[in-house]
Amino acid sequence: MRKFPFRRIGAFLTSLLTACLLPRVAHAAEVIVAVAANFTAPMKVIAQSFERETGHKAVLVFGATGQLYAQIKNGAPFSILLSADDKTPERIEMERLGVASTRFTYATGKLVLWSTKADLVDGRGEILKSGEFEKIAIADPKLAPYGAAAMEVVQRLGLTAAVTPKIVEGANISQTLQFVSSGNAPLGFVALSQVFEGVRIKEGSGWIVPSNMHKPIKQDVILLHSGKNNAAAQALMRYLRSDKAKAVIRSFGYEL
Repeated sequence: MRKFPFRRIGAFLTSLLTACLLPRVAHAAEVIVAVAANFTAPMKVIAQSFERETGHKAVLVFGATGQLYAQIKNGAPFSILLSADDKTPERIEMERLGVASTRFTYATGKLVLWSTKADLVDGRGEILKSGEFEKIAIADPKLAPYGAAAMEVVQRLGLTAAVTPKIVEGANISQTLQFVSSGNAPLGFVALSQVFEGVRIKEGSGWIVPSNMHKPIKQDVILLHSGKNNAAAQALMRYLRSDKAKAVIRSFGYEL
């Protein structure tokens, strides 16, 4: 009986697999991405799957959109900006800091009045009107779009004079969340994505603010000039439009 050349087949398959992987490894690149703080959790998930599927590496830098914009103006080596609004990427394009016609809305954010206490915030946010709280955390409205949206809600409810003295201001939405999580403020306006898991708020209590109570929080992405010839940057821009990325974004409570 003739023996089958398993060793030869094994060597052949190894060579074939190596040949298939070489183009991916050879063209792997790195991209530095500036990411709005509210998008921290979903972007970490997206970056992992992006690297796994393309071989490219995304280095993530998180912060308030206003702070990231200032860093870009001062020459920070970012190749992509995922903003918490649509105005900043538009400004970047007009100032020729970004590549024309590359910006698009990757998500629409939702605002939530949230507390770690299970019975503090009801489904209509009535506690704002009652004023039965000592402090409320809100992100800096001058730098953070979610903070600006929170102030719109307060103004719309006619509560500016009552609420303003109680505000504890976070530099960005991440710090605002920390204020509430740590108990420094019993409640605060944060991004729904920060406290959302599956199909519900994962802990505490919250009022998901109706979208018609503030301007839409359209979050745009733009390719910056340093990423124009960066293969990883271009690949990530495409990946953000993929069904897999969209599924992740939806799972954190954003709209598309």
